[in-house]
Amino acid sequence: MEGMISFRAVVDGIRSGVNTRRIVKVIYDKERAPRIASHLRYIRAMSYELGFSVEESDADTVNRYAVGTSHGGILTFCTDRALPPLSKISKKDGFYVMLGGIEDPYNFGYALRSLYAAGVDGVILPPRNWMTAAGVVSRASAGAAEQMPLYLSDSDNETVAFFRENGYRIVCSALENSVSMKHADLRRPLLLAIGGEKRGLSKDVLAVADETVRIDYGREFKESLSAASAAAILAFAVLSKNSPD
Repeated sequence: MEGMISFRAVVDGIRSGVNTRRIVKVIYDKERAPRIASHLRYIRAMSYELGFSVEESDADTVNRYAVGTSHGGILTFCTDRALPPLSKISKKDGFYVMLGGIEDPYNFGYALRSLYAAGVDGVILPPRNWMTAAGVVSRASAGAAEQMPLYLSDSDNETVAFFRENGYRIVCSALENSVSMKHADLRRPLLLAIGGEKRGLSKDVLAVADETVRIDYGREFKESLSAASAAAILAFAVLSKNSPD
């Protein structure tokens, strides 16, 4: 994990019980120490609480481990995060998003940032997902990826069946046989399914949806929005529909 925002997000996720990671160590660029003194005080305080080491290093070492350049001289080394199965979801009136088909870790992170800000209770991921690139995803999500409840599902059909059995409406994002987002029934409890811009959602999922919703454009445009953009727009539409007037 790179930078202070990601470090704080990991700590907050661990403290809240959302995140199963364990911080192993934090290294920092000793030349930047005077400029990041307040950050280092906080990191050391957390090291006593969470039991990890804080190690002085140099710029070359930090840059060698880092993926990007926005780390600010601080890198956090963590264990992998275990994602729980759908059976761990117990909220009866929640708002969950099934997210699939995003082909870039930055876009995945941007999507999680928007979904977290919109108050989504959890995101359902396929076995192959971008949490293997957790450092990139955390930075792109401004740390939201480490605080968002994430769940693993073996298939879209498993996800749909689980939420159907638990009394959730299932709404898919697609064009065919769709209604405008402005007129869709987006009341909780709700599972919103969003596919990637290239492959979209499977026919099996679309066939069992209670409603298919589209985002109306402001001009003639034949291309799809990115999955991250669609996720942001639809999640905030759900927030608006479920907020008191």
